[in-house]
Amino acid sequence: MRCLPALALSLFLALPGLAAAQTLLPGQNAESVREGLEIGTSTSEIAITSDFKGADLTIFGAVTETDQLLLAVGQYDVVVVLEGPRENATVRKKQRVFGIWINTSSMTFEAVPHSYSMSSSRAIDDVTTPLDLTDEGIGIDHIPLTPVGFVGDGSSLGEFREAFRRLQQSGGLYERDPSGVRFVSSNLFKASLRLPANIPNGVHTVRAYLFKSGKLVNQKSVPLRVIKTGIEQMITDAAHERPIEYGAFAVFLALVTGWAASIVFRKD
Repeated sequence: MRCLPALALSLFLALPGLAAAQTLLPGQNAESVREGLEIGTSTSEIAITSDFKGADLTIFGAVTETDQLLLAVGQYDVVVVLEGPRENATVRKKQRVFGIWINTSSMTFEAVPHSYSMSSSRAIDDVTTPLDLTDEGIGIDHIPLTPVGFVGDGSSLGEFREAFRRLQQSGGLYERDPSGVRFVSSNLFKASLRLPANIPNGVHTVRAYLFKSGKLVNQKSVPLRVIKTGIEQMITDAAHERPIEYGAFAVFLALVTGWAASIVFRKD
């Protein structure tokens, strides 16, 4: 993991000039958005080795042009999210049929984040309303889960959505920390996000959301690369880039291993 020790210092030094870097949200004009938001991560790349057991990612941020009165009474909140690559996900339901557990039904959700880690300055439900969270897709309970294809009368949609969230959380891929964001000064904050041991490869996205009195006023995002290194990456590349050669070598290796085992353990 490549650390950037000067990042936090640079945010402090750059504070006066950050006011100009603002993101207008749909339906807002320049006069309604005063607060600026900037973020940076402790590393831009996570390298996964065979002994990778998870890691903590630190995010530094700065909020500018704040209303000092609202800031003093705690009306600003920050939510930080690490969102994994998006892909379709299928949830299958098992039932006991004639004494055997089999898959009886399934549902596929379109382009959902493979992993999702969230930290906030306080409990997410205390930051804003559930409706606003759903509109922005912020939080595990508010990630859009859109089914692919025909779902009948939709009576089982809620059951499959709940099952998907439960499976992701039990597998450590969906996590939340309601106190993971701390303001280290009036305008600077620090957040910590947990990366699970089974975090997927690919380009992840760190998103920061700034709320004022329960309303989203600004947001920022930066990419984070997660890559495999060493023999694991070599095997992955071979399987995807040269599947025929990889398959032939796997068969050859299995034959050689079986032959060697028969020689070693044969009975005279």
